[in-house]
Formats: sequence, C-alpha cells, structure tokens
Amino acid sequence: MKNLFIKGILLLLGALLVEPAAAQFNLKKALGGAAKVAQAATLTDDQMAAYVKEYIDWMDEHNQVCAEDDPYTQRLRKLTEGLTSVEGIALNFKVYYVIDVNAFACADGSVRVFSSLMDIMTDEELLGVIGHEVGHVAHKDSKKAFRTALLTSALKDGIASNGGKAAQLTESQLGDLGEALVNANYSQQQERNADDYGYEFLKNAGKNPWAMALSFRRLKQMEEEAGVGKSSKLNQLFSTHPDLEVRIKRMEERATAEGIAMPETGTATAAVTDAK
Repeated sequence: MKNLFIKGILLLLGALLVEPAAAQFNLKKALGGAAKVAQAATLTDDQMAAYVKEYIDWMDEHNQVCAEDDPYTQRLRKLTEGLTSVEGIALNFKVYYVIDVNAFACADGSVRVFSSLMDIMTDEELLGVIGHEVGHVAHKDSKKAFRTALLTSALKDGIASNGGKAAQLTESQLGDLGEALVNANYSQQQERNADDYGYEFLKNAGKNPWAMALSFRRLKQMEEEAGVGKSSKLNQLFSTHPDLEVRIKRMEERATAEGIAMPETGTATAAVTDAK
C-alpha cells in the first residue's frame, strides 16, 4: 500500500469544512543549485537519519499541517492513541490539509496522513492504512526506499558526505526525492510482510486488526468505482497494490480464525463532522 496516491481529486467536503481551501500536495519546489561533492554510496546510518529529518522537515514546511486543535488532528490523535513506537522507533503523526488522497511513513517514524484520505475513510480503514505503513517502517522497507531514492539523486547531482557530515540537500533535490519515494514500488513479499506486521501491530496495541481487511476493501471499492484502466492517476495508485482480493481474504481469514469480531463501521465524513 506504499503511498496511497490519487493526484488532483478535490473533495468538496474537505474544502467546505476547513478554511482556507486545501492546497495540492507539494512535492517539489525547484530552486536548483546542487552541491557538487564526492560520491554518496557509503552513507552512514547517522547521515541517513540526518537526511530523513531534513526531508520530513521540508515536507512539513511546504505542506499545510493541520493545527493541534483542528478536527482532523484531533481525530487522528484519538485514532492513534497507544501507537507510540515501532521496533524502538518513536512514531509521530500529523495531518496534511491537501486535496490529494495519500498517506506515507518515513524511516524515522514520521507518519503523515492527508485530510482528503480522512474524508473518505472510516477510522478502521485509516487504521489499516497506518498499520500497513508502519509495517514498512518496521521491516526497514521505508529506509531502503529512502536510501535508493537518495543515492539516485546523489549519483545525478553529486551529493555526498563532507568530512563525515551529510551535505545539505537543495529544495529541488528534496522535491525530486519526494517524487522518487511516492513512485517507489515494494515487492509483493514486502507488501505481504507489511500486511502481517500491521495486523499484529494493531492487535498488540489494543486496536481491532480487522482494520487491515477493511482498508483493503475500501481500496478495492475505490478501484471499482473509478474504473481502473481508464484513469492513469488511479493506475498509478493500484499498480503498487497487486492481488487486493487475496490480501483482503488473508486478513479476513486471519481475524476470523482468531475469533475477532469485525467492528461496526461508520462513515469517515461523519467522524470529521462530529469532531467539529
């Protein structure tokens, strides 16, 4: 489920509930000017951590982050209560008030959920998305994808360490990095492992792991309603989500075998309205 991404969908509910109207997700603000130094193939973990922090700080600065008292933030805070860390990595959650339908997690435990995704998903469906993304963090898929994207940019622009210190990225490079991460594909095995981890992660945190199956059901519904094959934007989303039916069945059978009851689900829009 790496990066649920449908660009250009404007949900009127989100535009009406919060002022000013949501902007489009900002992945790139090209200013140019690459730092030309040595090769970057031997990045240390500390340098990687510095780049991840620089990246997420840039993303938070260039996208509208919902305030602490915003209904979207309040809903996400309540939803993720108890989800504090994964494999020793502290989790932190924020909402981007943007028209794109998306969610992503970084290797440092930063999880960003887009307001328009919250508009169309129930709490349980959102939990499934979060659980899956956290699974990628736990298995270091996010870190590997970040390293690959970073080194691709490094080889192109000559980014590298300078005396043991990571060279600062330009805004153009940060934007390119974001695009590379959004377009990164995980293998089916990585997706399967992230599903399994997300299931256990939610269950161990006292959440209903049916959330995994319910989130996949919602994706499948979106796929059918949009008519994939007719929309290149939706093709971009679902090309990274093979065998949704199989994944739904796996998660449903697992929860059923463990005797876990499926939660009653309401509408996501009602959750946002109630928060106000």
